[in-house]
Order: sequence, then structure tokens, then C-alpha cells
Amino acid sequence: MVILKDIMLGILSGILISIGGSVYLATENRIAGAVLFCVALLCICIRGYSLFTGKVGFIPRNHSKSEISALLLGLLGNLIGTVACGYLMRLAEMPFCSIALNICNGKLEQSIISCLIRAVFCGILMYMAVSIYREKNTVIGILFCIPVFILSGFEHSVADMFYFAASGIISMWACGYLWLVIIGNAIGAMLMCIFEMFCNKIKEQKDAEQ
Repeated sequence: MVILKDIMLGILSGILISIGGSVYLATENRIAGAVLFCVALLCICIRGYSLFTGKVGFIPRNHSKSEISALLLGLLGNLIGTVACGYLMRLAEMPFCSIALNICNGKLEQSIISCLIRAVFCGILMYMAVSIYREKNTVIGILFCIPVFILSGFEHSVADMFYFAASGIISMWACGYLWLVIIGNAIGAMLMCIFEMFCNKIKEQKDAEQ
């Protein structure tokens, strides 16, 4: 039952990210679309759903087997939710599916290093958005970090899952691209967490000496 719960929480997040991705693709104004995308992470954080990019950064703090299992099962749920929504959008013949196709073709033309760097920076911003929400009980990080990573052209693995599903692109390179973005998101998010832990440890040692 725990496994099913973790997958379901991931699916719910995948659905919400798909809705965020849909409004971004359907909105002609990029800034407005990026801001409206925030509805996805706002709902996910408030409802406590499982989004890989929002949880992976906290693994250095809590890397128990149960947390890692929940993270990976949530990622599977994210994939199921986004792929299902992407294909439903194609079935509904949503006009933005052709936009998703153009975007995804552009993504696949990126070099490996370009893709990885863009994913790392997205991971940094996702970690900041969620950590600010958790620690400060405010959505201000979400409202700014999400539009920033979108408008900067950084790569979000779960959103990309939806875009590729909506575009209809199925290939080994697309699969490899998504794994590269997943890895990049994880690196960026976890590095931020590790740096924060290191700084906090130094501060605690300094306070103890005084």
C-alpha cells in the first residue's frame, strides 16, 4: 500500500505539471505562461504530492531507504502522469501539441553538456523554491523561481516528460535526453543542499566556540 501511495502521489504531481506545461504552451506571452506554470508547484507543495525535482534536493539531509524509495516511486508516478496527460492532449488534438513538437526537436539538438548545465541550474531553482516554502512557509520562492527557470531556458525533467509525450516523439535519444535532465536536476538540487549543510555546520562550530 505504501508503494502504491508513493506512485499515486507522483502521478498527481505529473498531472499538475502537465497542466502547468499545457498553459505555458498555450499562452502566447512567454512571461504570462511562465507565471501561470506556477499553479503546478503551488498545488503540489500545498497538497503534499510527490515531485521528483522538488524532493531530490533533500536526499543529502535524509537519505534513508524509505526516502529514496519514495523518491524513485514518485519519479515513476511523475512519468506515468505526464505521459498519460501528454497523449490525452494529443488525442484531444490540442493546438499546442505542434508547439511541443518544435520545442522538443530543439531540445534534442542540444549538446550533452548544454543539456546537463541547463538541468543543473533548474535543479538549483527547484530546490530553492521548495526549501523556501518548507522553511519559511511562503510561496514567494515558487512564484519567482519557477518563471525564472522557464524564461532562462533551463531544463525540468518532469515538464520535459510531458512535452515529449505531447509532441509524440518516442526515441532512444529522447529517453537518454530525459535521463540526462533527471541527473542534472538531481545534481543541482543536491549540491545546493550540501552547500547549505556545510555552511550551517561551520556556523554551528563558530557559535560553539564563542
